[in-house]
Amino acid sequence: VQLQASGGGLVQAGGSLRLSCAASGRTFIFSRNTLAWSRQPPGKEREFVAAITWSGGSTYYADSVKGRFTISRDNAKNTLYLQMNSLKPEDTAVYYCAVQYSGFYYDPKTYDYWGQGTQVTVSS
Repeated sequence: VQLQASGGGLVQAGGSLRLSCAASGRTFIFSRNTLAWSRQPPGKEREFVAAITWSGGSTYYADSVKGRFTISRDNAKNTLYLQMNSLKPEDTAVYYCAVQYSGFYYDPKTYDYWGQGTQVTVSS
């Protein structure tokens, strides 16, 4: 399965962005597994942001984004979303979407397929 993330950009603090991640190829892998967003701030390691189970019934968030970000998915469109509100300068990072077969949802090292990343820059 191939993942294509989009929607990043430059935004002022307090603003909003909506990231999308479109799947192609073996899309059944996308629709039947947990999906996640992670990010890599400048000079730091990749970190968990949010995850959603295959049905969308359960969602999980890093404490740093809880209440500001919302993860969702549309399996019919093979697309994953991340609505980001009240953005802060510390949200600046490259954001990646991923598919996870199994493992701890909060550990990006257990993700199986990755998109190419989209840059989000939040100015103060």
